[in-house]
Amino acid sequence: MAGGIEKLTALKVARLSKPGRYGDGKGLCLQITKTGVKSWVFRFERDGKERLMGLGPLHTVSLADAREKARVARASLIEGIDPLAKRHEAVASNKAEQASNLDFDTCVRLYIASREAEWKNPKHRQQWENSLKMHVSPHFGAIHARRIDTPLVLKALEPIWKTKTETASRIRERIERVLSWATTRGYREGDNPARWNGHLEELLSKPSKLKKVQHHPALPFAEIGDFFKAVKAEKGVGARALEFTILTACRTGEVLGALWHEVDLENRQWTIPPERMKASRPHRIPLVAATVALLKQQVGQDPTFVFPGAKQGKSISNMAMLMVLRRMKRDDLTVHGFRSTFRDWAAECTDYPSEMAELSLAHTVGTAVENAYRRSDLFERRRQLMQDWATWCSTPGVKPKTPIGSAEEVVS
Repeated sequence: MAGGIEKLTALKVARLSKPGRYGDGKGLCLQITKTGVKSWVFRFERDGKERLMGLGPLHTVSLADAREKARVARASLIEGIDPLAKRHEAVASNKAEQASNLDFDTCVRLYIASREAEWKNPKHRQQWENSLKMHVSPHFGAIHARRIDTPLVLKALEPIWKTKTETASRIRERIERVLSWATTRGYREGDNPARWNGHLEELLSKPSKLKKVQHHPALPFAEIGDFFKAVKAEKGVGARALEFTILTACRTGEVLGALWHEVDLENRQWTIPPERMKASRPHRIPLVAATVALLKQQVGQDPTFVFPGAKQGKSISNMAMLMVLRRMKRDDLTVHGFRSTFRDWAAECTDYPSEMAELSLAHTVGTAVENAYRRSDLFERRRQLMQDWATWCSTPGVKPKTPIGSAEEVVS
């Protein structure tokens, strides 16, 4: 030992037991607590103040290791660097790096949580989680978002791109949105490997080329009179809901969730709040004689739901109307398809402006600027349209030779 350095030996360190601090030289000390725990500390001065830097417990850090750690600390001091502050910065930097290295599955959970308020239906979250968990997580769910590249995205998409094209296309879009969110949050950098335009479109076949879009099967409008008569002969809440759906041209979910406080029988209107609408805007439906009569049949069955289910406090399920179609042996039809029947009828058999039919379907009409200046939903003018539709539905086999509704009459 020279210059007062390395005063301790391994044997001495092992035998020491009295609480205190034992110097090895040049700032390195063995520290023994009152409970007998031994550890290494490096003592130094900074700005005239004594500072102690822990180097680890004896059972983990040997005497030789402690001396090396102390040597590195002394080298930092010579360069004018506080070794303790340097360590704190390194720890903080490591924590920040770990926090920024979120894996894809974690990014999915955080993204969904950030957008959940926008989804009216809880099923949207479930669809997102299930599709990504099934088709993406096995491939790169545990990989840091910043390391996800095009080959990994293709690894998830290619097995289902040709066989489950529509599902694969949705998954691609969901991956893109999650990675875009991760980039904005600082969890990754660079281009989005899941983007379609100018990227994956060069590597994967166009979805439209792989699978022709299948629209909801719709009943020809010339047949709706006979069909509607058959529906009226069916018993049960599901059949009444199907009647109401056809007469109002509403979406299935809008009818299933119909609440009595939304209905104003006196003024003959049903107002669906924005949280239950696809476009997140309130939608008013004019009630005509047939729909008012149908609703009066439902009065008293449930205090909350217009079309109550078997369980108290619940509406009928989304399968109720489909089951009516099955009982009628009309598996070739879907409930949603009756909206197309209505739209085709309005275009082929009436002279009402197309925007009136679109508003009846709660579709967005015109540009954003036009909508900003439109103050009317043509409610009373739509009432006549819906009355004509109810008349058409309630008259089996009717095929008028001239269009219903004068263009001058509805536009003036």
